[in-house]
Order: sequence, then C-alpha cells, then structure tokens
Amino acid sequence: MNDIDQYKIHEEPFYQPQGDEIDEYAAAYAARLPVMIKGPTGCGKSRFIEHMAWKLGKRLITVACNEDMTASDLVGRYLLDANGTRWIDGPLTTAARIGAICYLDEIVEARQDTTVVIHPLTDHRRTLPLDKKGELIEAHEDFQLVISYNPGYQSLMKDLKQSTKQRFVGMDFDYAPADVEAGIVAREAGVDQDTATKLVKVGEAARNLKGHGLDEGISTRLLVYAATLMGKGIAPRSACRMALVRPITDDADIRGTLFHAIDAIFD
Repeated sequence: MNDIDQYKIHEEPFYQPQGDEIDEYAAAYAARLPVMIKGPTGCGKSRFIEHMAWKLGKRLITVACNEDMTASDLVGRYLLDANGTRWIDGPLTTAARIGAICYLDEIVEARQDTTVVIHPLTDHRRTLPLDKKGELIEAHEDFQLVISYNPGYQSLMKDLKQSTKQRFVGMDFDYAPADVEAGIVAREAGVDQDTATKLVKVGEAARNLKGHGLDEGISTRLLVYAATLMGKGIAPRSACRMALVRPITDDADIRGTLFHAIDAIFD
C-alpha cells in the first residue's frame, strides 16, 4: 500500500443527514473554504467529516488536539537517526502536501500559540511556512482545513481568537431529533427500534439535566454503546448504568435521578 493510501477511507461511514449539511459542506469544499464545526460531544461531528471525505473521494488526516500539542506536533520537526538529522512532516504539513482534508478535532484544547500556525492556510495564501526547515509549502489544490469543538466547554481560557474564527465558515451540529437518533442507534448497534427509542428517552432525560448538575448530556455515541452491550446479552438496566450513567457523573444524586429514569423507561 502506498503511504498516502492509509489516509483514504475505503468503506462508507454511516451518517444520517439531519438537514442540508451535506450540500453545505460539499459547497465549502468545492470552494476550498476552511470549515468550523461546532456541537456537543458525541453528536456526530467526526463521523460527518469521515462520511464527507468518503463521499468526495478525498484523503482524511485527523488530529485529536490536546493542551500539550505544540506547533511542531502539527507541522513537523527534525529527528536524530543513525545518519544525523532528518525532517519528519507533521499531520498538517502532510495534508497540505498530498491534498488531504486535515481535521483538527477539539481545536480549543490546543494552545493559542499553536493554532496560529494554521492562519496562512486559511486565507488566499494557502501556504504553510516551515521556519525550521526554511521551506514555504503551497497547499495542494485538494487540501482543506476543518476544525471542530464543543461550545459547551468554552471558557475565556479555552476559546478561539476572533482572528482565527473569522477565517472559517461555520456549521452547527446538535443531537438528532428523537426519531432520527433512534434510527441511528438501531442501525449502528443492530438493536430493534423499540429498544433504540427507549435509549433515546434516557438520553433526553440526561440532556435535560445539563446545567443542573451535568456539564454535558448523554451523547449519541454512548447510546450506541449501551445498545451494543444489550446486543451482547447485558440486561438493559445494567447496560444503561454502565454506558450512560457511570461515565458522565460521580454525583450520587444525579446518578440516582438517572437510575430512576432508566428503571421507569425500561420497566
């Protein structure tokens, strides 16, 4: 396999459209506009990008951003080997060279002095300067930059500067309507529609507690986990407690409220 073929998505990732997001993203890609996707944890942002990369036949390089990530982690660095030093491209540089979609997931987790390296790639220049190497990369015509983050976790210390935000077109994501979300859970986990519908009701009960004891509601991803456990023979109440409650809170009162909701829904 060619090295760059590892970034190709060969099988269609399942994604259930909720509106015009597929056409909107396709238009942004056709114009090579950088895209910012905002939405809660586990609502399908990453799956959507994977689906669109497959649909458009483009390579995808995904970077999970974190607070320790440096600019060198994105663009590359010199490494020592038996023959001295050699340059290793980072994921952003690789994407710019080969014409991939570079997806920076949870961009606000990265330090602000790191994210500024993307600026030249997000305007008319479409270039990436490698200062340490003395090279200026002109992005491949198929290159596109996509970033995502969860606005629910924004703070003054973890937010993008306006000088960064205003380089992107934006797309807002949220959890799907109940009937659509139930269909997603049923399709992804292979459970019946009635079970999926009950799981979505548990998810809605938890999301109603956001801001009243919970920082974030139960994601679609966790609903799929619970359904998957049920498919492996775990009793519904136990699967829900394992996948939907214990991961998101240690507060005894909140757990009790959610346990009660689970018992009522799966009675």
